[in-house]
Amino acid sequence: MAVTAQSVLQRVVDILQDSTSVRWPVDELIRYLNDGQREVALYRPDALVKNANVTLVTGSKQSLPSDGSKLIEIIRNNTATSKKSVRLVNREILDAQTPGWHEIAGQAEVLHYMYDPRDPLVFYVYPPATTSAKVDLTYSVYPTDISAVGDGGQVASVSGNLSVPDIYANVIQDYVLYRSYMKDSEYAGNAQRAQAHYAAFANALGLEIQATLQVGPRSVSNPNVTSAAAP
Repeated sequence: MAVTAQSVLQRVVDILQDSTSVRWPVDELIRYLNDGQREVALYRPDALVKNANVTLVTGSKQSLPSDGSKLIEIIRNNTATSKKSVRLVNREILDAQTPGWHEIAGQAEVLHYMYDPRDPLVFYVYPPATTSAKVDLTYSVYPTDISAVGDGGQVASVSGNLSVPDIYANVIQDYVLYRSYMKDSEYAGNAQRAQAHYAAFANALGLEIQATLQVGPRSVSNPNVTSAAAP
């Protein structure tokens, strides 16, 4: 069940003791919530993951779909004639062995892909693709912003669900509280409250990835496979 933005902001308002939304207008809290979702996407790209069958363009250079922020993996070809896996390779090796590989004839089935995290919206495929090539991509997507409710709006008017999974609801709450208390940081104790909520936000993100690694599927019979790091 998706967590609504309204439910998160209602808890925030309760903690701030600003039930009339005078000191912290609802639209301001919505902006903080949207910023918090983007912050989660920045530090935890795996929190907003999409798996899609994507049609490639002609050539070796490809781009993520318009909603993509970072490539996670290309799994396989996915056409009526091929479901072969696609392997990640080092572009430097291919460039050294076959400098003209970008110019070879395109094919509907790709064998390898190359990705540089410094250029997160682009990847390359070998051999160059034709428009008949389709692959299964796993990639991180941008969160969808919650819409503003207008001046004088109340929490009850907020609509829409969080883009991040339900388990991140408390993380988003801590981020909104951090930003809220920062607004009033000149008052005694509020700067410390802000930092405490940001620490809770950051700590939860770090603990969650450790828990994910602990329970994630991994080989237990192959001694050459490195186990997930203990928390």
